[in-house]
Amino acid sequence: MSRIAICAPATPITREHAAALEELVAAEFPQHSVWFHEQCFEKSGHFAGPDIRRMEALVQCANDPGFDIVWFAKGGYGSNRIAQAAIARMNDAAREKTYAGFSDCGYLLGALYRAGIGQPVHASMPASARSERGREAVRRVLRWFSGDNSGLEPSLDGQTPAVAFNLITLSMLSNGPMMPDLTGHVVMVEEVSEHLYAVDRLFFQLSNALPRVAGLRLGAVSNVPENYTDFGQTPEQIAKFWCDRAGIPYLGRAMIGHTADNRIVPFGLASPAAGQ
Repeated sequence: MSRIAICAPATPITREHAAALEELVAAEFPQHSVWFHEQCFEKSGHFAGPDIRRMEALVQCANDPGFDIVWFAKGGYGSNRIAQAAIARMNDAAREKTYAGFSDCGYLLGALYRAGIGQPVHASMPASARSERGREAVRRVLRWFSGDNSGLEPSLDGQTPAVAFNLITLSMLSNGPMMPDLTGHVVMVEEVSEHLYAVDRLFFQLSNALPRVAGLRLGAVSNVPENYTDFGQTPEQIAKFWCDRAGIPYLGRAMIGHTADNRIVPFGLASPAAGQ
């Protein structure tokens, strides 16, 4: 059995979100147990409680040897505000865990990877369990927790280390104290709800900040707002343009993003599933 602790480093979820996941796990994944930290349901303005409360909840889940996995409840914005303080307080038990999430929680995944703490994993989050398409994304993660690797990003080859980030999150991490060394990695990026000119601007920033990576893959660029004028390039054309300019091999598409098709990407070399 995998014992899964769920906390909300950024924005809150509702008790209905929690109930939907609990029902799914009980019906289809009895080999797992899920426990929601009460902090998940708290609200302080935009955030799931004040910074100190979110940080303490994350540290409690990470440092408790009774849990195998820490699953971030939802993205939004806010995990960057607590990541460094939380990691500084993590103990030996925290180093044995899997940490799963994506989007804004990429700040935490990147910081954990840099610190060598546990196994960070780009994966869909519990907040998606209320819709039918979202439940399939959540099932994909729960299957991986069970030892089923069918939900991994198809391009992972087990030989080249990889990471996956939301584009703006990785751009904000770059050249900062939480940025991991991505030399030799395949870097996968996706974005949601940004104009294409903003996507271009983020690639401009990253193309000058990434080290000698093995290559870049582009995931979904979804929910692009309509601009007053057409940008003139597709997301893939933008990615290729900046990769060419920076001398980064463009490797094609990846099945990651803010969609129900979001695939799992363990940071580093694709390791055995979390439950193994």
